[in-house]
Amino acid sequence: MEGEKLLTATALDGSMVVKKEGYAVKDPELAGEGRRLIHWAEDHMPVLMSIRRDFERKKPLEGITIGCCLHVTKETAVLVKTLKAGGATVALSGSNPLSTNDAVAAALANEGIHVYAWRGVNHEEYYWCVDRVVGHKPQITMDDGGDLITRLHTVKRDFLSNVIGGTEETTTGVNRQKVMAEKGELEYPVVAVNNAMTKHFFDNRYGTGQSTIDGILRATSVLIAGKTFVVCGYGWCGRGVAMRARGMGAKVVVTEVDPVRALEAAMDGFQVMPIRDAAKSGNIFVTVTGNKHVIDGETIDLLNDGAIVANSGHFDNEIDVTYLDKNAKDWVEIRPNVREYHMKDGRKVYLLAEGRLVNLAAAEGHPSEVMDMSFANQALVAEWLTKKDNRSKLENKVYPVPEEIDRKIARLKLETMNIEIDELTEVQKRYMSDWREGT
Repeated sequence: MEGEKLLTATALDGSMVVKKEGYAVKDPELAGEGRRLIHWAEDHMPVLMSIRRDFERKKPLEGITIGCCLHVTKETAVLVKTLKAGGATVALSGSNPLSTNDAVAAALANEGIHVYAWRGVNHEEYYWCVDRVVGHKPQITMDDGGDLITRLHTVKRDFLSNVIGGTEETTTGVNRQKVMAEKGELEYPVVAVNNAMTKHFFDNRYGTGQSTIDGILRATSVLIAGKTFVVCGYGWCGRGVAMRARGMGAKVVVTEVDPVRALEAAMDGFQVMPIRDAAKSGNIFVTVTGNKHVIDGETIDLLNDGAIVANSGHFDNEIDVTYLDKNAKDWVEIRPNVREYHMKDGRKVYLLAEGRLVNLAAAEGHPSEVMDMSFANQALVAEWLTKKDNRSKLENKVYPVPEEIDRKIARLKLETMNIEIDELTEVQKRYMSDWREGT
């Protein structure tokens, strides 16, 4: 494989990373623990398991290499095992330095997945892992944040000709790829899995809402009830976080730049104000915007003593951590995933998970039941991309998930929940297809 020279790397606990031909993980001996975690996820992802059984019979991905840059969690393991069951060769790297579960990575390596990921990679190691995935010459890419696509379009352009299409899991990545398409710089079609109704209505809202609270509680063990909880951004993720924080008894404040979303937050019963005002009264802050320096230096200077700051957006630049590092006297890791910054004016500011995704770095990410739908979209879109009739029609643009896939996943999920719904009668179908009948 091109560029197979290995870096010397250590995991967060100081142990050496095990790198062999075809994988790089912290410790292959963790595979047994990883298999148990994956088994739990498989038991709670019935839609994706149904797709796996279908894939095992039909082998729709036979001969296809799929390159993935995703959070290496037990749920992702269920997805990549499903792709492999469909006949694909799968290579996987982590999409965040702190989101890899080392036991899951070991289990996948043991099952023939080319996995290059360990918790605590530095910047150089992160892109070394991404480049290993590129080296497998993927025909389909799967991204969470867009780093694999970006790498292919910059320093690894020689591998672009192999790619027939890609998918994107999160809002941040979709935004990046839409900009690429608008500028004419996107070299292959990408399907915005994030924008499927069976993804963002549930994963972004219920998944992010619950897992963000979970991450904050695991990191800090603070009481949320009675505190002022500031949610920066009221997209689907922000809606979920605000809803769950209110459910825990917090007084929730929302900050926004979009007037429609701000109005919606107000109509939903939340207090809406600028971030500078919220900084003076908030106790816990969570950024979920997909933008840079939402909590910037000026905001940090206004934070209350003891304020807790966390991020649930994809990248770690929503909070200006560099400003914190430069303007604090010092900091100490007071608990795992909690930095206590000592500001020059005597205040303490607590930063969770280094400003990275708190739900994945300090907890386990979204519950398996909600990722069931998100990753069902990934699997079925991968199958859809391989069909020649579809490939011949696609341009180098960002496409929505086909409606038939979205609705199929919703029907399958309802079936697994033992929920039945009505169907249109023939009279209703005729009425909906005609315009003449009125008052």
